[in-house]
Amino acid sequence: MSIDFKGQVAIVTGAGGGVGRAHALALAARGARVVVNDLGGARDGSGGSASAAEAVVAEIRAAGGEAIANGASVTDFDAVQAMVAQAMDAWGRVDVLVNNAGILRDKTFAKMDLADFRLVLEVHLMGAVHCTKAVWPIMQAQKYGRIVMTTSSTGLYGNFGQTNYGAAKLALVGFMQTLGLEGEKYGIRVNCLAPTAATRMTQDLMPQSVLDALGPEAVVPAMLVLAAAGAPTRTILCAGAGSVEAAHITLTQGAWIGLDGQAPERLAKVLSDVTDREDETVPENGSAQGAHEVARALANTDKTAA
Repeated sequence: MSIDFKGQVAIVTGAGGGVGRAHALALAARGARVVVNDLGGARDGSGGSASAAEAVVAEIRAAGGEAIANGASVTDFDAVQAMVAQAMDAWGRVDVLVNNAGILRDKTFAKMDLADFRLVLEVHLMGAVHCTKAVWPIMQAQKYGRIVMTTSSTGLYGNFGQTNYGAAKLALVGFMQTLGLEGEKYGIRVNCLAPTAATRMTQDLMPQSVLDALGPEAVVPAMLVLAAAGAPTRTILCAGAGSVEAAHITLTQGAWIGLDGQAPERLAKVLSDVTDREDETVPENGSAQGAHEVARALANTDKTAA
């Protein structure tokens, strides 16, 4: 079945270039009316210009689509609210939000200034929070919405010199998990996309031969599926160079170690069993961990009593 967005309105942040531009163009090509948001700043978040967003809007219009440009910083909630109002004034609804805006300020943690740590959190995490907060009541009223968070393999698995970026990107996964639960009864589905693509954000992180094999367009199919009417919810897709994978946060079967003073020593002895991934599960929600632990404790208490 064809994926299309006819009659829908999409907001894509950080859409002036790279992956965001590819997202905006693809959504427009499949019928969406698109708000192309981009501050137009440098890779580290400094500066700003509306020209990047306007250039993408011009591309969309030249291809017969509908789009408007917006230069709001996602760190400014008032400006984000004005952006959403711009979309509502123009088209009366917001169906899709792709939280893509981001910056890099890479250094090892020992050398990193806390201001650089905080700013990366502000853009990636709070930027997504601001945009989501602004569209949430609209999507609730519509009983429909699709939100895609841009996470990263750095958040999921780590990457040297990117503690600030990794912290922000994994936080978005936690944000997604609970939003997906809260949005379910309103028809709002929330997912994460971890892209691997050659953009100005990654140009210093990979050798040129690898960059040449990667293109932002290869990430787009995963975004379209996560933003479509038939999207899953609370799913993490990783995509790049024509491949797509799913990432999961799992829980091992673990071991019961008791509650007495020797519990630390017992844990040290069975740690390899605790970390054994055989029969690991993907919990439906956070309470599943506690339920698993309590069930095991009760089972072992019954054994002791017997």
